[in-house]
Amino acid sequence: MANQEKELKQHFGIAKFEERAHPRFLLNLPVEYYPAASTTQGKGYTGNASEGGLIVYLGRHLQVGDLLKLRLFFSSGPGMNSVNTVEMVSQVIWTEKLKDSEYRCGIKFVDISAEDMNKLNSFLKNLSPLSH
Repeated sequence: MANQEKELKQHFGIAKFEERAHPRFLLNLPVEYYPAASTTQGKGYTGNASEGGLIVYLGRHLQVGDLLKLRLFFSSGPGMNSVNTVEMVSQVIWTEKLKDSEYRCGIKFVDISAEDMNKLNSFLKNLSPLSH
């Protein structure tokens, strides 16, 4: 009887939306990565990016906590003809197996040079409709 009463009660409250320190931008950009404990290079692509991290799609299973040396490629400048690269050390925060041996991983930046962070920030800022 008590279980039935719990099921019938309506729940009211305040929805809590996830707060992020940095806005995320949907992006499909190529990446190269090297697990910190390996010299084997892998390739993948991003699902989104922010100033603090990326969602990446990779063909290799990684563990939460793994460190990656990661290189992100993007075009910028007039006509988007020049290719920029940004290199960083990142950490896997979460991972999810998808179909066909593909994995989606959330990663955060652990170590990135000021120059590369400026390049990434400028690129992301130019994507924002609020910056124009």
